[in-house]
Amino acid sequence: MKEHFYFGERVEGYDMPVLNEREARAGAGLLLLPAMVSFMTSYLTHNFIFTQIFVTVFMIDFFIRIFINPNYAPSLIIGRFFVQNQTPEYVGARPKRFAWSIGFVLSIIMFLIIVVFEIMTPVKIAICLLCIAFLFAETAFGICLGCILYSKLQTTGPLYCPGNICQVKTKEKIQQFSKLQMISLVLFFTGVFVLSYGMHQNKNYVENSMAIQSMKCETGKCGNSM
Repeated sequence: MKEHFYFGERVEGYDMPVLNEREARAGAGLLLLPAMVSFMTSYLTHNFIFTQIFVTVFMIDFFIRIFINPNYAPSLIIGRFFVQNQTPEYVGARPKRFAWSIGFVLSIIMFLIIVVFEIMTPVKIAICLLCIAFLFAETAFGICLGCILYSKLQTTGPLYCPGNICQVKTKEKIQQFSKLQMISLVLFFTGVFVLSYGMHQNKNYVENSMAIQSMKCETGKCGNSM
């Protein structure tokens, strides 16, 4: 049984069990899409069936990752299929287990609130957004927030965090920001704000014009009426 129930792989050159970060990141991405869809569906239609299904699947997936073997977790199996031709990026299994444990605890809370008791509370919205934030950070930026928290709590031994974020190092030139980059970013978001504000004002102007025109019609003063 031990050959199936274990956490992390032994790889030469690493003195602790490791996992393939590329698979973990792919698995996070595969969970992120249905998480966002289920959240928006529930928020807009007040129909929680899709969210109930997703929370249940999410909880089972993380249970398998933590207590059985990450190799048998559905999201990670599918993730491995898509990244199997990419060079593995090994990260410490312990920080990942800690991070996934946070997700598992959150999924249990969500399961009780949404599936078992069906309680209407803002807490479930907050937890949903927190899970989406964790998944998005790992998928988009390769940042494992739970791993970072683990590195703050664990002060001894190698950690092998994703992207070597746990190690203090000098940034390469390609990783640094210039003043021109920051100015262009500020100008971009300023332009987006001005454009959005202008479109909003124009929409209000059109709606007010239509309302005034409608009022005139009601009093017989619109069109060709004499």
